[in-house]
Amino acid sequence: MQTMTEVAHATEAPHTPSAIRLLLGKLGISYTEILDHPGLNAERKVQAVLLDDAIGALMVLFPQSQLLDLNRLAELTGRRLTAVSTERLEKMLGKHSLSLLPGLPALTSSPCLYEESLLQQPLLLINSDEPNVLLEITREAFKGMLSKASAANFGEALSRIRPNLDRPDDDRKEITQAVQAFTARRIQQRLEATIEIPPLAETAQKIITLRVDPNATIDDITSVVETDPALAAQVVSWAASPYYASPGKIRSVEDAIVRVLGFDLVINLALGLALGKTLSLPKDHPQQATPYWQQSIYTAAVIEGLTRAMPRAQRPEAGLTYLAGLLHNFGYLLLAHVFPPHFSLICRHLEVNPHLCHSYVEQHLLGISREQIGAWLMRHWDMPEELSTALRFQHDPAYDGDYAEYANLVCLAVRLLRARGIGSGPDQSIPDDLFERLGLSRDKAEDVVGKVLEAEVLLRELASQFTHA
Repeated sequence: MQTMTEVAHATEAPHTPSAIRLLLGKLGISYTEILDHPGLNAERKVQAVLLDDAIGALMVLFPQSQLLDLNRLAELTGRRLTAVSTERLEKMLGKHSLSLLPGLPALTSSPCLYEESLLQQPLLLINSDEPNVLLEITREAFKGMLSKASAANFGEALSRIRPNLDRPDDDRKEITQAVQAFTARRIQQRLEATIEIPPLAETAQKIITLRVDPNATIDDITSVVETDPALAAQVVSWAASPYYASPGKIRSVEDAIVRVLGFDLVINLALGLALGKTLSLPKDHPQQATPYWQQSIYTAAVIEGLTRAMPRAQRPEAGLTYLAGLLHNFGYLLLAHVFPPHFSLICRHLEVNPHLCHSYVEQHLLGISREQIGAWLMRHWDMPEELSTALRFQHDPAYDGDYAEYANLVCLAVRLLRARGIGSGPDQSIPDDLFERLGLSRDKAEDVVGKVLEAEVLLRELASQFTHA
């Protein structure tokens, strides 16, 4: 039974854009506007994606309780379909003053393929283009719209895909299985030899040694950074950035550390830069994804602000939380490095499953996630345990184990940014428990992310330094 808050009353101004209202009116389909909330059954929610190949476009409809499997679609249709370009989709939707593709085949002139299981639901929910408002229509009305469409079974139920969010003891076994599954010969070697991870750069090794040395001085970090000319140039230009608004000209690495950035920030920044150079950015990436280093810098900046806003007694080490933000998505680079032939397939699946967190796609295609392999690499490189914990449990808002504050801060920062359109995947709610564990109020956290995004232009400029490193 629907509550008063779920149904938008007829007396209110309609939320649904005129293009959709006119189309449904023309088709003689009545609907009810319903407010989206976590309790709604995902099997009722219609996910629409527009795919194409050399033959032409195809609209595909499936429930949000499923992952769209492009391999299965290729077997069914004999076509290698991928998501249409963002520009083309925006242009097409722009004609109707829409921003999201609704599950209405009549809107496009392209043929339509739908997942048969949709018709098991008596009432279906379609995206209205208005945030958090869905259109509820009957199965009969929905079926009427599909008279020229084809039915098939091509979705994979999410209930059958179990991303490993909270079983770190299984990581080594699962990574080994994934590597073996994608390797021609059965590999019996140690995982470290199998993956062929490039060794840590000498600069990174020296910085890690300094990080754990309680007697390390500004002279020590200055001499390490100065031995790497590219790194030295970046630290100086970072300090000179308008983001830090430092008075006077920055003339040297020591100047940058003493006057602007401070020992902690430089050591973690330098380490992030050194690790970033170890694995190159993949040439392929999903459409609509925030560029890798841009996402990293935004996340690190938000975490920096959140850490400062925490009660003093609860605050974790600020330099390490910043580094956790900088490297939170490092497993993405590692997947591209370890599984190069399959990384493009991951990208294409992320494009056609915008309703899902990447963990489901990676678990389905590889048997592991970027978080598992990223955390494993941090341990392999003898990075602080706080860092591998932050990477491993960043998508578990309920994580309350050792070093929980590091993982919780990454989780909170990523979700706050996603709500502002930065990042990829679905916009996920933030439970009250997460704020409570960090000693933060929801308003305070929103205030932090708002202040960071006020400096968006300057942050992008900083991110570009990483990209062109």
